[in-house]
Amino acid sequence: MEWPPSFYELRRGIGCAMCQQGRPEATDDGVRFYAGEVSDAYLRRTNIQRGLTVVIWRGRHVAEPTELNDEEAHGYWRDLLIVGRTLEDVLRPVKTNYNVLGNSVPHLHTHIVPRYADDPRPGWPCPFPEEEPPRDARRGAPTRSRCPSNRHRCEVIAS
Repeated sequence: MEWPPSFYELRRGIGCAMCQQGRPEATDDGVRFYAGEVSDAYLRRTNIQRGLTVVIWRGRHVAEPTELNDEEAHGYWRDLLIVGRTLEDVLRPVKTNYNVLGNSVPHLHTHIVPRYADDPRPGWPCPFPEEEPPRDARRGAPTRSRCPSNRHRCEVIAS
């Protein structure tokens, strides 16, 4: 299976809804509670997780954080940390997840997901999958795989 042709257009910024919306006070998905130097934070209206927030890059169109120059990256991560700290101060989660995905909307944005003491699946991604994670059948250990290039000596662990 391949990515749909429309994804490649969106990745280049053609028809990008996040670029077209400007910097609104509210979107269909959420209400803005932070307007930073280079990004906006929206508290999501969905009933997935209390405090679920999306921080959206509001500069030129980029799909990946690696496309930012150093000054842009500094501004984005500074805004992201301000929002994360604010959520932690107000909501007091046990853990906070920061998800930079862009698989369906290839415009730089980060989902901030507070996780609480009464979390139904501690240690699992949110929303909470029903299936068990992949395991190495021989040892019962998490499945491990190396990055194809191993340029950064990283290891992906599915747990």
